[in-house]
This record gives sequence, C-alpha cells and structure tokens, in this order.
Amino acid sequence: MPLYKTITVNDSTKVLIWKIEESFESLSKGIDLTSNCARRVEGMKSDLHRRGFMSVRHLLAAAGYTDHDLYYDDNGKPHLTDDKHISITHSFIFSAIIISPTEVGIDIEKQRPKILRIAHKFTPIEEYRTLANDDAIMRKLTIVWCAKESLYKSFAEKGVSFLQHIYVEDFALDETTTTSTVNYEDKSETYNVWFLEFDGFTCAYALISEAN
Repeated sequence: MPLYKTITVNDSTKVLIWKIEESFESLSKGIDLTSNCARRVEGMKSDLHRRGFMSVRHLLAAAGYTDHDLYYDDNGKPHLTDDKHISITHSFIFSAIIISPTEVGIDIEKQRPKILRIAHKFTPIEEYRTLANDDAIMRKLTIVWCAKESLYKSFAEKGVSFLQHIYVEDFALDETTTTSTVNYEDKSETYNVWFLEFDGFTCAYALISEAN
C-alpha cells in the first residue's frame, strides 16, 4: 500500500499522497465504485489516468470514506456527503487529497522545463529573472502554478484567470509557505498556502485564511 506521505496540516485538516505503483487491476480490488464513476473509468483511454482515479479511491479509504461519500457539483468541484471540504489532484505517478472543515485546494505537478515557455500565461515572468538558473526558475514557477491551481479549485468560479485574478505572495525556494489571494468580480478570498517538493514533483495545498 504505497501511501507515500501523510501531512497533518492542523487538528482537523489532513493531506494524503499516494505513489501509484500498482496495476489498475490491483488498485481495483476492494474498491466499490458508484455506477457513474464506474462508467467514467471505463471511458478512460489512458491506463495512467485509470490508475490515478483508482488510487484516489484508496486515499479516500485511508481517510475513512468510500466512493459513495464523494460527489461533484455543476462546476466539477468535489464534495463529501458529511459536509467536509475535499480537493483532489493527480499527476503521472502521484495522486493526493486534502480534507478539512474549511475550504481547501490541492495540486501536484511534475517539474518540467516547458513551464518556462508557458509562464507568461499565468504569472509575470519578469519577476523570476533574478533567480540563479533555469532550474531554480522552473521550480519556483511550478510552485506558483500549483498554488494558483489549488486556489482555482477551491474558489471554483467560472471565468477566474490565473494571470488576472490570482496573486501569490513572493517566497524563497527554501521556504514552505506563502499566502495568496483571489479577487474576482465582487468576491475576494485570502488563502494560506503550503508547498513541498519530492521525486521531481511539486505539491501545493491551500486553506482559506481564518483572518478573512
């Protein structure tokens, strides 16, 4: 059971990360999917996506839930039937969930140089040119992307732009936290963001600030 990491954010919030090493058949054992989710899995052409989907169900089980406790709203945002908040992410060989009584978001991304080519679409790239080298820029941009993706998932309003509406406070690469804000139409939210790097991947997770 490759539960890769468990992070206790606070007394009521937990992050669970899974390293996907098993086959789809192995991951399917002991998992009871809803009929809707079973159809979703059957329609997936990518074996990696199917394995990622099933690994999330194992993370749910590790947190005391089943697939039947999970549902999605019209914006595609996941919810739990006990009214706790959940966010889900999957990237290549890792998947993760975060569960909390308050609004949350989480994202995992593989660190890849191509992010330098698309950075202008989600952040002012000139802010990163003072970093030592392209590897440092790639790492920092990946953290910023993960942070913004986490907030985007939590905020869950159609029309939100990573570049125009989500701002991540600057941070050093040797730090593990920052803050971020979403300002969209007449709504504004501030989040606390944590991030970590492992095995060539970056994970960031965000909780809505109690100071809001």
